[in-house]
Amino acid sequence: MREYLLLLPIIFIIHDMEEIVGFGWFFRNNQWLFDRYPKVMNMYRDLKEMPWKLGVYEEFIPFFGVSLLAYYFPNNILFSIWYGFFLALTSHFVVHIGFSLKIKKYIPSVITSIVGLPVSSIILYKCVLLMTFDPTTVLFTIIGILLMICNFALLIWGMTFLSRKLEFRNDTRFYIAEK
Repeated sequence: MREYLLLLPIIFIIHDMEEIVGFGWFFRNNQWLFDRYPKVMNMYRDLKEMPWKLGVYEEFIPFFGVSLLAYYFPNNILFSIWYGFFLALTSHFVVHIGFSLKIKKYIPSVITSIVGLPVSSIILYKCVLLMTFDPTTVLFTIIGILLMICNFALLIWGMTFLSRKLEFRNDTRFYIAEK
């Protein structure tokens, strides 16, 4: 299983590079999304690009950290948390693909999601064959998923807070309100 552990942060960072490069332009040029899908899009309304980039870095830390820990200190608990993180990332790909299909438009992240989904699914499948599933494994896999969900919620809050409270020179909003 060790041969798969470091693929998690690599797949994540490749995917998030597409987001970093494209989301600013995408939001500025597709403002209609904020009116049409307010429940989904309002979390991005006040975001500025610098806090977004810091958020991607913050999100990378747990992926890289648990991968390194599981690689250097192999045990079922760390493998299970890692597996939960990988399941969360793979589910994230499905969300991007689904939203892109819903709006019938390319969104930055859909290309790496389309490529990453089958690759991640194969890795997850191969790891399932190597893992022993007992109550502890299931529990820590669920904990891994929940940690990533909580991290994402905290991340959105932190990025929004930074966007509203701090000034970033030459920083632009993702969403520019029409006047």
